[in-house]
Amino acid sequence: LVILFSQEKSVDNKPWYRDAWDDLLDQFEEKSYLNARRWKPGLDPYKLHAFNQRECERTPSNRALRDTRHYRCTTLHYGPDLPPTSIVITFHNEARATLLRTIRSILNRTPVHLIHEIILVDDFSDDPNDCLLLTKLPKVKCLRNDRREGLIRSRVRGADMARGEVLTFLDSHCEVNKDWLLPLLQRVKEDRTRVVSPVIDIINMDTFAYVAASADLRGGFDWSLHFKWEQLSAEQRARRADPTEPIKTPIIAGGLFVIDRSWFNHLGKYDTAMDIWGGENFEISFRVWMCGGSLEIVPCSRVGHVFRKKHPYVFPDGNANTYIKNTRRTAEVWMDEFKLFYYWARPAARGNVRGREELRRRLKCKSFKWYLDHVYPELKIPDDSDSKSGVIRQRQNCLEYQTLEGQEMPVLGLGPCMGTKEVPALYQEWIYTHGQQIRQKQHCLSLSTMFPASQVLLLPCNASDGKQRWQKSGSHLEHLASHFCLDSEMALDGLESSRMLVISPCEPSAYTQRWEVPFS
Repeated sequence: LVILFSQEKSVDNKPWYRDAWDDLLDQFEEKSYLNARRWKPGLDPYKLHAFNQRECERTPSNRALRDTRHYRCTTLHYGPDLPPTSIVITFHNEARATLLRTIRSILNRTPVHLIHEIILVDDFSDDPNDCLLLTKLPKVKCLRNDRREGLIRSRVRGADMARGEVLTFLDSHCEVNKDWLLPLLQRVKEDRTRVVSPVIDIINMDTFAYVAASADLRGGFDWSLHFKWEQLSAEQRARRADPTEPIKTPIIAGGLFVIDRSWFNHLGKYDTAMDIWGGENFEISFRVWMCGGSLEIVPCSRVGHVFRKKHPYVFPDGNANTYIKNTRRTAEVWMDEFKLFYYWARPAARGNVRGREELRRRLKCKSFKWYLDHVYPELKIPDDSDSKSGVIRQRQNCLEYQTLEGQEMPVLGLGPCMGTKEVPALYQEWIYTHGQQIRQKQHCLSLSTMFPASQVLLLPCNASDGKQRWQKSGSHLEHLASHFCLDSEMALDGLESSRMLVISPCEPSAYTQRWEVPFS
């Protein structure tokens, strides 16, 4: 078997792979390695990896790629003393052909003196040889988890082992393009607080064709913390007279980036309480910007990536919703009062984040408002301009906010309707929010328990608290978590205006559960 390498040359103008590495390369038998778990005719080629395994295996591991950079990138020169990097690649049951192609492209297109090591972290794949056999290739080391840990903890394990000055994180289904690493290392060398990402080209999941991506994109998101690519505005494009200039980005995709190792450790690495996959790019992006760093996409660095439409692997304990858990942790630690908008989009319970909150205090990081003002002002903050407001009425009485002497918390009550329909009394005017809360000032209708006859209370609004969510159902107000209805129960004094507010099983004919409300 002859393993062909492209004739890339190092800074001393000599083919870098000769002499020292020839013996190591000869020891690796590509054909034997790829035979394991190879696609067989008659089987669904998408079943194992959620991409076309047949075409993947037909694609040579050392294929030539078209240089997708802007032509001006070829005129740039980089310093001779760039720092070497440890390249960390994590994987779980990755197709051998894809994993090998990732490594071969790195070895083919990276000057040898810039690769300190390639650390593969095998996250408890079914076959340990997926990783171990690759250590016959130059610079490759293998770590294997003794249980499934997920992307975040696996990357931290690889970073802890790394000895290069700089860390480069890559996915296991990539192909790096010509001179991909030099511009990334140059930016980090100039400023160790920069975290830089390449332009991510597309490797088609059906044909494995390599397709150039636009260089006028940056990372963005919505309030549900859903990542999206967004075009630079006309004003932003006009400011970039030079197409080789890096693009400041509010957030990175997270799979491919370069960071100074000491800066990564100083910032607190990753949040290792996150599970398996998802959301870690938001957490590290907010942390970098808010704690003194910056994020860039470097147009003169190109790396291809296989984008899939679904996850091919099984989540431990059958929990496939790690994205929600992980983004929730991000919202709790980093988004300050703006996490309210996240919970409006993704109502959920909170988690324990004390350790990461302490990290944020120790690093003296800026507020999320600073991030919105200076990094991502394009993200529109929702307001209550289209929320419904008005009185909640039962016959002649209205729901009202009462402050009683000697009591710290306000009390919910019924009182004679005051003011007019157009201008009700302030203490009887309620707002129904996007998050399905019924609020008066900073307090919302809530419950302490969800049993029949439980009293409805006024508690500080908390968008993540499911006990504060209500919806109108006909003439009833239904509590979403318990599926009981708001009811007015006669108090001990027997006065109509001092009825208690409770939840009861919904009864269509019960007049005490009928309300006139200003929202639908």
